[in-house]
Amino acid sequence: MFDLPIEGPALFSIPFGDIVDYASPYTLILFLFAALFTALAILSRPEQHADIIFGEDGVYTGRIPGPENRFQRFMAIACGLAAMGATVSGDIFNFCIFTSMVGLTCIGIVASSGNRHVLNAAFEYGIVTMIAMIPLFGGAAIVAATTGTLSIWELAGGAIAVPFVAKAFLVLGVMGEGMAPFYVAKAEITRAQGAPYILMIHVSSLLIFLRIIEIIITI
Repeated sequence: MFDLPIEGPALFSIPFGDIVDYASPYTLILFLFAALFTALAILSRPEQHADIIFGEDGVYTGRIPGPENRFQRFMAIACGLAAMGATVSGDIFNFCIFTSMVGLTCIGIVASSGNRHVLNAAFEYGIVTMIAMIPLFGGAAIVAATTGTLSIWELAGGAIAVPFVAKAFLVLGVMGEGMAPFYVAKAEITRAQGAPYILMIHVSSLLIFLRIIEIIITI
């Protein structure tokens, strides 16, 4: 067991060579949040959206078709599993892999909608996530080239200097993959049907942002 410079002693660790996957009180809380919302995605039934027609005294309740519902549920579960992996990964490259999976599955959750405006937003943010992979993995490549390791444990404590540009690239990549703060600028992204599945976008984005903050401070 080892001590982290910010979070104190790790609760447990699983070493794979110089890669040490670990859980601290901080990362364990993030993991439990991801696990909770993944369980909700598995057990919950999707919402029945309501359409209100102005000028008429009526509210029309719609249902999500079965194929859309199953695909959205699958993407929400995959997003939760990727977020869980990102919260406990002790390797920067593996963290980037899980983060890119979060970005792709978030787009999948939105793209399952049949609404034209929602699909247009999903297409645009799909481009954002693809572009964000460049600084995300570029930051990991700079860390590996300058320090010789991608292990967060090996880099912890500042014994090995990590370039500022690498940290900035990692944060920028997470911003794009998590779609925040980009997605809040478009209301269409939140109009996709199927709560609680759509909530996984917000939860996973928050979790990977909190994790990258911990990583940047640790290394």
